[in-house]
Amino acid sequence: MHIPLIARLLRRTALLGATLLAAQAIAAEPPKTLRIATVAYANAGKVTFNGPAYVMDRDKWLEQELAKRNVKLEWVPAATASVGTFVNEEFANRRIDFAFYGDLPSIIANATGVSTRLIAPGGSGNNVYLVVPSGSEARSLQDLKGKRIALHRGRPWELSFAKLLQANGLGFEDFRVLNLNPQAGAAALSAGRVDAFFTLSDAFLLEDKQVGRIIWSSKQAPRDWKMRAELWAASDFVDQQPELTQLVVDAYLKAAHWTAEDANKATYQGYLAQSGQPLSVLQREVEGESWRDAFSPRFDQALRQHYADAIQYSRQARLIRNDVDVDTLIEPRFIEQGLKNLNLQNFWKTDSAQLTGNF
Repeated sequence: MHIPLIARLLRRTALLGATLLAAQAIAAEPPKTLRIATVAYANAGKVTFNGPAYVMDRDKWLEQELAKRNVKLEWVPAATASVGTFVNEEFANRRIDFAFYGDLPSIIANATGVSTRLIAPGGSGNNVYLVVPSGSEARSLQDLKGKRIALHRGRPWELSFAKLLQANGLGFEDFRVLNLNPQAGAAALSAGRVDAFFTLSDAFLLEDKQVGRIIWSSKQAPRDWKMRAELWAASDFVDQQPELTQLVVDAYLKAAHWTAEDANKATYQGYLAQSGQPLSVLQREVEGESWRDAFSPRFDQALRQHYADAIQYSRQARLIRNDVDVDTLIEPRFIEQGLKNLNLQNFWKTDSAQLTGNF
């Protein structure tokens, strides 16, 4: 090869390298606004954020720390009826950087090429319930074989329902599963149009109204059966803005730590009650379970198992076509650093809870 040609190639390579470095430098500059999506409730004309996001917004620590770096914090409210779809669209269109939402929608996003990472576990998860009409003779899932069951398909609790089916040697084909959102499912149960309803803690409301009776809950099952929602981040943001990502995780840990203190339990439940959920329901949801562990941000085997199962189920149920690597989804380094930053290494212990087998 001639020397002039080599020189030209080297110059082009150098120019390309300089261009890439310049692009990376631009991309690494802090954004003007950091956006976090979270479930929000409108009650009496006031918007209330769900869970730890409420505490993060109340405390203003994250907002103040970002302001020191000339970054504005923006909360993006998501309605409960369409959280998964809304958040996935916002991530896909790069309109949010972080989001609190559930497992199946996040897996679906990653399977379609929208790369996100689980940067902070949302505690031990939420319980799910199987409810039948108050006058029903059914006492177990087996008693409902061939019957009509209301279930909101594609939402995080579908995986819990699938685990319950599998544990009983049953499948979706053994029932007439009606795809109804929680509001429609509750109405259908009350009107006698379905024989059972698989849902979240709103099951207690049906019992209180004496139109429903809980015959099974995930409190009777291994911890990885629970419905999960976590703090997710856009992968590009994590790679380009690790310092800001750490700030968000630290703020989340501060909120989780405050919430997990027994002395703050009643105050926190009072906040949640502003969403319209009766306090008695919130109390029964956590009855008999460790309050501190309910907010543990630890990455443990139960969490990994849950997501491995969720990915496998999503393929089997044809919710996704492309596979997702569970270890690529999970990004524990920010939690580990955050626990050190806040001297909380010993506040939560890892859990060796019983796990289910693979699907």
